[in-house]
Amino acid sequence: MSATTTIQRVNYRTAESVSPGHPDKICDQISDAILDAYLSCDSHARVAVEACGGHGTVFLTGEVSATHYVDVVPIVKRLAGEVEIIEHIVKQSPEIARGVDGGGAGDQGIMVGYACSETPELLPLETVLSRRLNEALYKQWPYDGKTQVTLRDGVVESLVASFQNVDRASLRGAVESWLKSEPLAKPAKDIALHINPAGDWNQGGFAADAGLTGRKLVVDNYGPGVPIGGGAFSGKDATKVDRSAAYMARRVAVDYLRHYDAKEVYCYLAYAIGYAQPLEVTVIVDGVQQRVEGYDLTPSGIIAALELTTPQFEQTARYGHFGHGFAWDK
Repeated sequence: MSATTTIQRVNYRTAESVSPGHPDKICDQISDAILDAYLSCDSHARVAVEACGGHGTVFLTGEVSATHYVDVVPIVKRLAGEVEIIEHIVKQSPEIARGVDGGGAGDQGIMVGYACSETPELLPLETVLSRRLNEALYKQWPYDGKTQVTLRDGVVESLVASFQNVDRASLRGAVESWLKSEPLAKPAKDIALHINPAGDWNQGGFAADAGLTGRKLVVDNYGPGVPIGGGAFSGKDATKVDRSAAYMARRVAVDYLRHYDAKEVYCYLAYAIGYAQPLEVTVIVDGVQQRVEGYDLTPSGIIAALELTTPQFEQTARYGHFGHGFAWDK
C-alpha cells in the first residue's frame, strides 16, 4: 500500500437470530420452564438445570433445592414432544449453598450490560432486525429456523433466511414483504437475499440436530458486536449472578443511557463466589468510563429490584433476554 492510497472506511455489522423451534432454543426453554415451575411453588428455590436433546431423547441434569417436587416430564413433552426423558437432577452442592446462604454470589464471573439509542429496544440495529425478521417468519412457519442480517453503513446489504417446512418461493415472498413493511430496514438496491440457501428442508428441530442449554449466548445477549461475560442464563435461578447480574447490568446501562441522553453505554460488573459486593462496578458512557453509583448490586438487592423470584423465564429463552420490556429493560 503506497503512502498516497486512500482508505475507504466502511462499517459492516452482522447479527443472527434463531427461532424457538431451533434445538438449542428448545433446550433453553425446557431449562427455564423447569425453573419457572419450581419458582411457582417455592420462590426461593435454587435451580440449575441443563437440558441436552436430540433424536428422540432429552437428558436433564443439574441441581435443585426446593420445598416442593416438580414433575418435569410434562414440561419437557410440552416443549419437545414425545421423547424419551433421562433425568439426573440432584440437590445443590453444600459448598455452593454455603456461599449463597450468606447472601453471596453463586459463582464468580464478569457480566456485561449494554444499551444504545439506535432502536426502540435500545439494542444494536442488526440484532433487532434479525430478531424481528425471525419473529415474523416464525409466526407463519412455527418450526426450526434462522435469520441473519448484514448491514453496511446502516443499510441492509445482505440477508439470510432459512426455515423448515416452507418452499423457497414462499419464504422469499415473506422476506420481501417484511423488508417493505419493516420501518427500521433500509435495504440496498442490490440487496442479496439468501433464502433457504442449502435448499428447502423439512427435517428440523430435534429430528435433525442435537441441542444444548446455553449454546446460543450471543443470540441471548446483544449480538456479536458487544462483548459478553460468557455465562449462560437459562435454567439458573437468580442467586446465580451469571443471570441476575447480567440483567442488572442491562438495567444500569439503560438508566445511564437515558440519564446522559447518550448514544451507547456499556456496564461491567464482576463478582466472586460467596461474596455479596461486586468487584467491579463501571459504566462506559459514549467512550468515557465512570463508576456506577446508587444501586444495590448484591445478589439479594438485584433479586428484589428486578423481582427475579417471579416465574417469567421461559419467555426469555425464546428470542433473547433483552429488549422485550422486562424489568431490566425499562
